[in-house]
Amino acid sequence: MHGINTLRNMKIALIGYGKMGKMIEQIAISRGHEIVSIIDIDNQQDFDSEAFKSADVAIEFTAPQAAYGNYLKAWKAGVKVVSGSTGWMKEHGDEVRKACSEEGKTLFWASNFSIGVAIFSAVNKYLAKIMNQFPQYDVEMEETHHVHKLDHPSGTAITLAEQIVENIDRKEAWKEDTTDKKYLRIDHIRRGEVPGIHTIRYDSEADIITITHDAHSRQGFALGAVLAAEYTKEHQGLLTISDMFKF
Repeated sequence: MHGINTLRNMKIALIGYGKMGKMIEQIAISRGHEIVSIIDIDNQQDFDSEAFKSADVAIEFTAPQAAYGNYLKAWKAGVKVVSGSTGWMKEHGDEVRKACSEEGKTLFWASNFSIGVAIFSAVNKYLAKIMNQFPQYDVEMEETHHVHKLDHPSGTAITLAEQIVENIDRKEAWKEDTTDKKYLRIDHIRRGEVPGIHTIRYDSEADIITITHDAHSRQGFALGAVLAAEYTKEHQGLLTISDMFKF
């Protein structure tokens, strides 16, 4: 991690200019970077502009159906991509892996860029390994997000659930709305403007062990995305949080 903060004056393009894009813009500028191009739904032709091509890295936060197309357009312009869009992996995961491993393209992808979530995820994996030895504990997960979030469970919940399933032999997969003990149940709640809460509970007759990550705002995600862009400028291939932070 040392040295990453000394990386200044990058040229960054933004793909998607919603709440997240605007916050990334502020943080990038505060860290000494320059925003050279902003692409949203109404100016798609700017992927071909000289300004966009001059970017070291493009940071992409859009919709699941748009993400893969955006990667292709950015790569065609010779620009590396950092993306937090979820929901494209099932359909296009293989093509993206091939592009990054065989065709020299670069994508830093994460379902969540928050440094706190990266730490939480490392704790989650470690705790699951321990709990594999204690079958008296049943495990379940709950995620809460703002009412504008349409997909469920969240990409972060799925990533955390996959870690648990991988390390706990008595769970064969995750599912929503299940009472079957062979599945890890994920519940979702949508209320207000909650940026994101993820809770994992291990419950036994004797006691309950709970770990929770509760985001105060989107700021942690935005800062993480800019740190990822700084990392991506110097690296190549298909990258993710665990490449950037060695826990």
